[in-house]
Amino acid sequence: MNTNLIETVNKLSQFEGSKDVCHEQINNDPMPSTTVLKEIVQLARSIFFPGYFGDSAVNAHTMMYHIGVNIDRLHSLLAQQIRAGICFNCTADYKERAELEHVALNKATEFILQMPSIREKLHTDVIAAYNGDPAAKSFGEVIFCYPSIRAISNYRIAHALLKLDVPLIPRIITEMAHSETGIDIHPGATIGEYFTIDHGTGVVIGETAVIGKNVKMYQGVTLGAKSFPLDKDGNPIKGINRHPNIGNNVIIYSNSTILGTIKVGDGAVVGGNLWIDVDVPEGAKLAQKKLKEDK
Repeated sequence: MNTNLIETVNKLSQFEGSKDVCHEQINNDPMPSTTVLKEIVQLARSIFFPGYFGDSAVNAHTMMYHIGVNIDRLHSLLAQQIRAGICFNCTADYKERAELEHVALNKATEFILQMPSIREKLHTDVIAAYNGDPAAKSFGEVIFCYPSIRAISNYRIAHALLKLDVPLIPRIITEMAHSETGIDIHPGATIGEYFTIDHGTGVVIGETAVIGKNVKMYQGVTLGAKSFPLDKDGNPIKGINRHPNIGNNVIIYSNSTILGTIKVGDGAVVGGNLWIDVDVPEGAKLAQKKLKEDK
């Protein structure tokens, strides 16, 4: 090998100098797999929307078989990935680690027990998308085609896992949808029923955002944070509320930015291309000033 190449290999192999961007997996535990997580999401979609994803031949007579087979595989794959997520930064000794298999299986089971309620919420999201878009011809078109349903499905799966204290895996799942749709929803956000995003590209919803029921957003909307505070050592303070609280029956039009721990009241309408960093009263209608007509 060329001497210069050998020297480059030596520089790149200095673990101490690059430990912040290198990962040393303890005991050769398996890493989370985006390939497997994609299959998990697809299995979940086939359960939430039977006949649309997975086996298209499913009907009322074969539904239990279809759901049962997919649940069985989902449980097995999800338990593996939960264990990989827990082990990613795990420093427990062997005896404690032997219990991780049991912990992962329990968390996978708890997630599956929540799937009926997740599907009910997704059903409301489909209804909201269909009713909110005159161009939508059917629920099937919404389920198959709308990026918002894909992103919201991933979010609702990830949010449930996050509430079960599953590390890393929820964020990977929402970022998969972000890559596919351009819609960035943090799994920590709290989102009510009948939620819809029209068009969707460029939407950002932060970790501590709270969104009520029957909220509609358009493309380019940001529910973000202001510059966050630092501790005495100059490091960002984590785990504090940073994002807006959006009430029920709110509409936010395209490219508006709403920042900080402010409240947008029930029934408010936020027009397009606005910057909001103060509370918005219930029922308020915010819009840019209209341009004067040429005389």
